[in-house]
Amino acid sequence: MKNKKIKYKRILLKLSGEAFLGSCKYGIDPDILDDIALQIKKVSKMGIDLAVVIGGGNIFRGYTASSKGMDRATADYMGMLATMMNSLALQDALEKAGLQTRVQSALDCPRISESYIRRRALRHLEKGRVVIFAAGTGNPYFSTDTAATLRALEMKCDILAKATKVSGVYDKDPKKHKNAKRYGKINYEEVISKKLKVMDMPAITLAMENKMPIVVFDLLEKDSILKLAEGKSTGTIIS
Repeated sequence: MKNKKIKYKRILLKLSGEAFLGSCKYGIDPDILDDIALQIKKVSKMGIDLAVVIGGGNIFRGYTASSKGMDRATADYMGMLATMMNSLALQDALEKAGLQTRVQSALDCPRISESYIRRRALRHLEKGRVVIFAAGTGNPYFSTDTAATLRALEMKCDILAKATKVSGVYDKDPKKHKNAKRYGKINYEEVISKKLKVMDMPAITLAMENKMPIVVFDLLEKDSILKLAEGKSTGTIIS
């Protein structure tokens, strides 16, 4: 039975690979991973369907490698494999926390994950399993932000929740400018026209064309994912 306190019944959570770094310079911080798993557990136990897309920037970033001379497609495929590593790490943490999970990959890796099949993923969500989507869209030249928007639409999610290290969308970098203004709400057109660095343009355009709302929030805030599910997030809504 769904909890009457919740605002969103199905959420696509987009985590950057950098979110897994914690105090590490490279790789995965186990403490951060456990904290994310416990947050997801609280949300799942409220009866909320939760799907997750993870980046791979803590291990390998395809765009950076391609800018230094590596073939772009090859670099992007390597980045997809990095997202697979993060997905398996999160799956392990979630299952240790007592949740049922499935990793579905856009690249066929049958020994360690299911291949992405939309109807099967929907069924997993209906059964209360947390579904982790790995390997982006499975295509080079597309970011995990675009993959997150695509999966949010395919899974019929109520909102796409992008976790960051800041409390929302600002008119300029809040780490560099003390007078940076945070938006409570902003529309897609403003994000595009002002070139705000929220998500890449294909992701924002896809969300705008299909009216998929996005919330940008601070993952490190206490119970931030839970607050989001209850409509109490202090982040920025893009719609």
